[in-house]
Amino acid sequence: MSERLQHLARFCVDTRFEDLPPALVKQTTRHILDTFGASLAGADSDVARTAQQVFAGETGNALVWGTRLRVGAAQAAMLNGVAAHALELDDTGGCDHSGAVVLPAVMAALSMTDQPVSGRELITAVILGYEIGRRVLEACGGYSAHNGAGWHSTATCGVFGAAAASARILGLSAGQTVSALGIAASFSGGLWAFIHDGSHSKKLHSGRAAEGGLLAARFAQQGISGPTQIFDDVWGGFLKTLAPATATPDALDAELGVVWKLARCSIKPYASCRGTHSAIDALGLLLEQLDVPVDQVEDVQVSLCGFLQGMCGSHDVSTQAAAQMSLPYALAARLVHGHCRLQAFDDEQRCDPRIAHWMSRIRLEVDPQLSEDGEPVVTLRTVDGRQASLCVEVPLGAPGNPLSEAALEYKFFSLALRVMPRRQAEQLLGQLWRIEEMESVRTLDRWLG
Repeated sequence: MSERLQHLARFCVDTRFEDLPPALVKQTTRHILDTFGASLAGADSDVARTAQQVFAGETGNALVWGTRLRVGAAQAAMLNGVAAHALELDDTGGCDHSGAVVLPAVMAALSMTDQPVSGRELITAVILGYEIGRRVLEACGGYSAHNGAGWHSTATCGVFGAAAASARILGLSAGQTVSALGIAASFSGGLWAFIHDGSHSKKLHSGRAAEGGLLAARFAQQGISGPTQIFDDVWGGFLKTLAPATATPDALDAELGVVWKLARCSIKPYASCRGTHSAIDALGLLLEQLDVPVDQVEDVQVSLCGFLQGMCGSHDVSTQAAAQMSLPYALAARLVHGHCRLQAFDDEQRCDPRIAHWMSRIRLEVDPQLSEDGEPVVTLRTVDGRQASLCVEVPLGAPGNPLSEAALEYKFFSLALRVMPRRQAEQLLGQLWRIEEMESVRTLDRWLG
């Protein structure tokens, strides 16, 4: 049996809330709050509502947030995971979209337990989910290496995080957790093929990973075994199969319990791919620096790495999903609408004739000198011939440049109010801010429906 796999499983079982740094607990509370907000708004999206219809007529005890629908636990994990990622407003930097995978799995696991689960235990399980999902991604060689190979890490690596978090909530032993992670490896999957046509499959990945992780833990709980050499250099192993040229197995447990992976995660201020955020910030700062109105901008040039060009270089804005993955659209929306909030990606906003005008004046150029994990350099040129360049290394929402509490609450209300009255949203927000003190988090269903 792999020593690293055993180490991870034992860590999931033995970690206590008291072991967690207070700053990490506070950040986790913010991510839980943010993920619920993204999920509530996402529940009313076209893709989420269509997914809900797939399970119409199903019965169960687990709530689909933002609706009256109750389904089985695995189905709730799927549907809430889809909703959380549906609008590109969920957090990043973990597996990558850890919140949209881990929290739906954890809450679905909660619906299966007879004993009350405290807010502290919920926080601990969520942190462990982020931890394992991210470590598996780093063991694959990191984000650009794994995703650059065509895998969507939210799905391929997120399923491990969902399994770890679900195992913790269900009270699995270290041996059972080993099996859960082993089974999760076989449930792993998810491709970047959606990038070519803006199709919906990306939105399903978070839900499928949440569902797969929960099911892996449930199977292991019942005694079904999982492979124990998934991270070893063996034929059919996870790393050997999905990351044969980039695997870094030492990353699985390097500084485990010392460096916490959730601490590196970002909360999104913009409703677009995280890869666009640095450039959005840079454009706004350049407009201020040059003190130029938008109608006096001549053009915008972006120097970026090949990986970001492949992921976000498309000019296709025919669908909301496609526009949210487009760096040219994000910058055009910032110029035309003055922001990149969710409304900027609505059908009416995308069809504004000024968008096409500015997209023709936004040029992307691959710089082979830039790191595949680096941020782009934005150059703004004015009609009168002035120009300035800027690279924002730490975009808004990152741990080093976090959203203020007021901005986080503003985002939450802007999303939650799409599906519930303000009074209910205020009560839910109050509960989420004090989640650490809750004796039973199952009572959250009272405000999430």
